[in-house]
Amino acid sequence: MIVRAGPEHLALVLPLFCDYRTFYKLERREDAARKFLAERLKRQDSAILLAIDESNREAAGFAQLYPVFSSLHMAPAWILNDLFTPPALRRRGVARELLDAANQLARETGASQLELATANDNRAAQTLYESRGWKRDTEFLHYSLELE
Repeated sequence: MIVRAGPEHLALVLPLFCDYRTFYKLERREDAARKFLAERLKRQDSAILLAIDESNREAAGFAQLYPVFSSLHMAPAWILNDLFTPPALRRRGVARELLDAANQLARETGASQLELATANDNRAAQTLYESRGWKRDTEFLHYSLELE
C-alpha cells in the first residue's frame, strides 16, 4: 500500500531516509534527518510517498518529490529526488509501485513532467526507470553547484 506520508508517519520514514543517505555514502545524522523530514511533512513542501507492507504495517520504501515549475512547459512539474527500498525488500515491486504513485501524484496535480537524477553507476535504478517509461535526457546537460 502506498500512502502520502504525514507527520504521523515520521517514525516510519526516518529509518528509510537515513538508510538512503547511507546508500549514497553520507552520514546517517538521525537528529538532523528527523528535523529535516518533520519540516517537510509539516510545511508540505515535498510529497513523501511511503510504501507500507500491509502484512506487518512496516515501511517497505519511500519516494520524496519536490514541486517545481517548468518555464519551457509553462506548467508545474515534480522532481523525484529520493527513491529507496531496503536491500532485503528489493525486486519485489515496491519501487515500481512508488514510481507509479509518483506518476499518479504528478498527473493529479496537473504537472507537465516528472524529473529525476541517479548515479551514473546505478544500473539497477536506470533499468527500473527505463522499464517504467522514463527517458534518459540526451538534450540537456545537468549541472549543480555545491554551496557550503
